[in-house]
Amino acid sequence: MKIGIIGAGQLGLMLGEAAKKLNYECIFLDPNKNSPAKKIGKVINQEFSDIEGIRRLDSLTDVITYEFENVPVESINTLNPNTVFPSSKALEIAQDRLKEKQLFDSLNIPVAKYMSVTTKSDLLDAKSSLGFPFILKTRRFGYDGKGQSFINDEKSLNEILINYEEMDLIAEKKIDFNYEISAIGARNKRGESIFYPLTHNTHKNGILRTSRTINVDESISKQAFSYLSDLLSKLDYVGVIALELFVKNDHVIANEYAPRVHNSGHWTIEGAKTSQFENHLRAILNMKLGDTSENGFIGMENLIGTIPSDIQQLKEDFFLHDYGKTERPGRKLGHISVIGEDKEEREEKLRVIQKIISN
Repeated sequence: MKIGIIGAGQLGLMLGEAAKKLNYECIFLDPNKNSPAKKIGKVINQEFSDIEGIRRLDSLTDVITYEFENVPVESINTLNPNTVFPSSKALEIAQDRLKEKQLFDSLNIPVAKYMSVTTKSDLLDAKSSLGFPFILKTRRFGYDGKGQSFINDEKSLNEILINYEEMDLIAEKKIDFNYEISAIGARNKRGESIFYPLTHNTHKNGILRTSRTINVDESISKQAFSYLSDLLSKLDYVGVIALELFVKNDHVIANEYAPRVHNSGHWTIEGAKTSQFENHLRAILNMKLGDTSENGFIGMENLIGTIPSDIQQLKEDFFLHDYGKTERPGRKLGHISVIGEDKEEREEKLRVIQKIISN
């Protein structure tokens, strides 16, 4: 059995490592000749939009998946829908913030108040309908805080209006939430589903920095997993999915979903009985899904822009993953996970990492 993966970044690398553990081979497609996954398998160096490249990957593999959501839907639609997972439907909706919000609405999953914006008139209507502050986002290709502008007052609105060119945007009311969580689950072709413990996420400059497994009130976890279950069923989903949620008092509000393995689930490699990467492969291969229970109190820190030498000197109970990327400001170069016997031990280990990073 050979698995095709569109994209050969760090997620592809970790999928490849999980596949090797299951004795499967991965073949990747990625235009980057220095992609991280080249360490684990063959990479076809062609563009994601290159239909011949997609067909070549298809001819060499038995099943295909993808590691990021900006893969052209047209490329996925050239493949047999019975051999590519998740489906192009799940991908297409995730690529468009308006369609995503409309999907949440159809499932009665709470979202921030929003409206479509294509003209200056729409933007002025957003001011009246949403009030300050609100966030203006591109409908497509937003990631790690990119493609977003915060409209806090008349001044910031006027700055946008001066240079505004008609394009497809979405305006969302800014939510004053308590914290953010992600609910990660997997579903196989038989419709069997599993869920990981909820993860508490903190960001800086729109980029995920720290994730921790978290115990929340039963009402919060019940809402999160109910919404995730509804999403899996509606999309007839196969694979791992991450649903990002805001927690405000005693209820949750959906932000977005990612139709792939997710940064906030990297802790599962060492911290869960079965990693999100292995369960993604199990799902698309229609295997029995693995145990998602955690191995203790887990935390993960992203390494952004640089990996300090002191990080590489940490002891064996710090689990470093270096993606092999060239250093660049704002770039995810790796992550490091820790496991504590209790919450205090986990937080102490995270503080050790954070002190090194901040120096």
